[in-house]
Amino acid sequence: MSIPIQNIYYLLCYAWNKLDESDIVDVRAISITEFVDLFAKILANSTSRLLKQGLDRYYVEHEYVVNGIKGKLDLTASVKRNLLLSNRTACLYDEFDYDILHNQILKTTIFKLIRTNGLNSELRDELHRILIKLPPISEISVRQSNFKQIRLHRNNYNYDFPLKVCQIINENLFIDESSGQYKFKDFLREEKAMARLFEAFVRNFYKIEQSEFKVGREDINWKFEANNEMSMSMLPIMSTDISLQSPTRKIIIDTKFYKEAFKARFDKDKINSNNLYQLFSYLINQESEMDAKTHSCEGILLYPAVEKGFDYCYKFKNHKVRVMSLNLNQEWYDIRKDLLQILT
Repeated sequence: MSIPIQNIYYLLCYAWNKLDESDIVDVRAISITEFVDLFAKILANSTSRLLKQGLDRYYVEHEYVVNGIKGKLDLTASVKRNLLLSNRTACLYDEFDYDILHNQILKTTIFKLIRTNGLNSELRDELHRILIKLPPISEISVRQSNFKQIRLHRNNYNYDFPLKVCQIINENLFIDESSGQYKFKDFLREEKAMARLFEAFVRNFYKIEQSEFKVGREDINWKFEANNEMSMSMLPIMSTDISLQSPTRKIIIDTKFYKEAFKARFDKDKINSNNLYQLFSYLINQESEMDAKTHSCEGILLYPAVEKGFDYCYKFKNHKVRVMSLNLNQEWYDIRKDLLQILT
């Protein structure tokens, strides 16, 4: 699957709810064709913006060996290191420091990109210049758990976008043991990551670009009966990707991201049965006597496509069902138009 670089960027901006920051990179004015270059450019531009606004810093506890006592005495360390005999002590005191976790992730990711095989040479130089401008900040071994430890608030929320870029970069970089350099995975081949991205993009697109429907995820209860609560608790959670509701209409969209939308059976392409069963379960189990529009709820299986598109329409009782594609290999204006057309 080949999706233009600029469209991936827009997908990310919508999925991360960062449409107001999409001007960080003018993708229409650049000739980037590799994903590693795109993410490097985003990180370079967003870090430059952080430097202009002023990097975040906190009070960080440091240990120093001093004459006498300054700050909080670490008596155990002072005794172990025999410092008291020379009238010196190990003391702890706070300093207003840039060496904090989100800055460490930022610097480490930039350093990794500089050592990444195949990175555009001009971008490499640009990242070098940014690295020189950064104050003394430690490099760390970046783990996925680090991103959950960061607490963003009103005063440092400008870190949210660059940190999301850092996370996706670190998820897709791996070390080449033969050369010692990093390599960037083929981003589009990571089907699980792309599936999450595509789902979040479509959901947030409808939240932002239209006002007729309320948009969100929805938990649907099974219409099963059981003899006891234990049996009911064993049922899996049924949660939609996207539910759109207006006073008179309801639409459930289930997004899928596969290289092949169909499965071959007896040398003929067929709709993926598991996907269809899943959507059908949503439609049947969401019906409610208290809400008339649930009995005419529409269901859509939405796949990305870059070549041959498709749109198959069916009906079950009052439920309309569509199995269709969205062409991601076209101008962004046309993608937007097609997504809005789905609702009409």
